[in-house]
Amino acid sequence: MQVIFDKLAENMQLIYRKAIDADNTLNALQKDGKGKFSNIFNSNEGFRVSSKRFMPYVEELSNDIAELSQKDDATIQAALPSVVQKLELLMKTLNQFQQSLRTKA
Repeated sequence: MQVIFDKLAENMQLIYRKAIDADNTLNALQKDGKGKFSNIFNSNEGFRVSSKRFMPYVEELSNDIAELSQKDDATIQAALPSVVQKLELLMKTLNQFQQSLRTKA
């Protein structure tokens, strides 16, 4: 299981850096009167939090992983798909956001 948690931590570091950059960009866009939306993710996408910025989602996922690391193997195996789904969704969305900024630049 340690290998799994090491890989999750590695991915979380990457997501964290991308989320900081993305949130800074969103703040700048909002100051310019752009980026008018209510939430990054819909309520049916697995996150409990609702935000116009990425960091609250990153924090939720980080908390989920920290809590999971304290559980027994059976609980980890049952909850891991949900955690991985959130991680993949965050990574995909951050990458798409970065890509859309590059094409507009």
